[in-house]
Amino acid sequence: MLPPIAALRATLTEPGSHLALIERVLAEAAAPAAAHVFTALLPDEARAAARAADERLARGQALAPLAGLPVSVKALYDLAGRPTHAGSALRRGAPAATRDAAVVARLRAAGAALVGLTNLSEFAFSGLGLNPHFGTPRNPGDAALARIPGGSSSGAAVSVALGLAVAGLGSDTGGSIRIPAAFCGLVGFKSTQARTPLAGAFPLSFTLDTACAMARTVDDCLLVDGVLAGAPLAVPARPAGGLRLALPQTLVLDDLEPAVATAFDHALARLRGAGANLVPLALDEFAEIAQINAPGGLSPIEAWAVHREAMAAQRDAFDPRVAQRIAQGAGVSAADYIAILQRRRDWIARVQARLAGFDAFVCPTVPMVAPAIAQVAASDEAFFRANGRALRNTFVVNFLDGCAFSLPCQAPGALPVGLMLAAPGGHDAALAGVARAVEPLLAA
Repeated sequence: MLPPIAALRATLTEPGSHLALIERVLAEAAAPAAAHVFTALLPDEARAAARAADERLARGQALAPLAGLPVSVKALYDLAGRPTHAGSALRRGAPAATRDAAVVARLRAAGAALVGLTNLSEFAFSGLGLNPHFGTPRNPGDAALARIPGGSSSGAAVSVALGLAVAGLGSDTGGSIRIPAAFCGLVGFKSTQARTPLAGAFPLSFTLDTACAMARTVDDCLLVDGVLAGAPLAVPARPAGGLRLALPQTLVLDDLEPAVATAFDHALARLRGAGANLVPLALDEFAEIAQINAPGGLSPIEAWAVHREAMAAQRDAFDPRVAQRIAQGAGVSAADYIAILQRRRDWIARVQARLAGFDAFVCPTVPMVAPAIAQVAASDEAFFRANGRALRNTFVVNFLDGCAFSLPCQAPGALPVGLMLAAPGGHDAALAGVARAVEPLLAA
């Protein structure tokens, strides 16, 4: 991995240093170890941004937050002059975008060297990261076994984990930032949906999609979030001692793999040792999600609205497993869809009331470590079982319209495990203060 942004910036002080970094990244991005991470590299754009940063440095001028630093972009965001394929062979011949997506334009304005477009689950509709059209990037966390990277922001995560980007712009509809961050040993920040603009992002679920990113550290995620949102969060300083954290007893602790349970228990012990107050809380409302979100589910219903014509004419061109999920939205009536939205609004209010007085709730990001690619690709049964498990905990936050961090919490040398800190929507700044306080405890 690259060092955190502040440390990296301190090394880029010589003429040409930004360009040298980008040349190294571009060379490594084209190497076999980075197979299937990018669907397209952007060498001319990245070099131009690096040269601009070097020129400002030579003139003694201040640099924008991401000036000359490599950043990757999930291939569901529009880049002017390029088709947006969103991980699907169906859109290889799509018309070129006429303008950048709003968040891409903000990254450019911050000086980011956009090194490439990253791979993803087709139409961002999987928590595992498999893609039959563009291949599946291998999780760098295990040299011996080809494990899934997590999805849908698979290439974004691997680009950061391999040191090809300081941050990966992705999206999070049911966990698509936090799941790959957890599987690849990164920090992922899912902000409140309304904090960042979605203009120019190919939609999965209008209700749940969030534009956000993953990086090495909490501070790096916050720096990028400030760029994406157009303004940084005013993060309060919070000591770990005195934090009041809810420990949900419903759903999110069920059926943890032993490696996850061990890492989670260790993380809780570190929190208690630092003076945090961990309060078990039933939160029975979490068990209601499946019923509230029926029939169909918000993501399938809204994906069906986007893809219904293509599903009728070209279903065979879809990833068959993605097509199965989209088809769950077919035939759901407008009345049923409105009922889901109304039930969800009531559920959010009840959960917010239960979490009042807590700084965050805490649980494992994903209840398992990354399984082998071959294991989950072997059958539909294996795929959908693993996909449901991967999305189970993270989707709670999307359904809440909340915000969340995933922080690495595994022991040195162990497979990556994520600790999720989450809060209701609009509490991004306060939650960031909690994440800053917790992060060094997990690394100790």
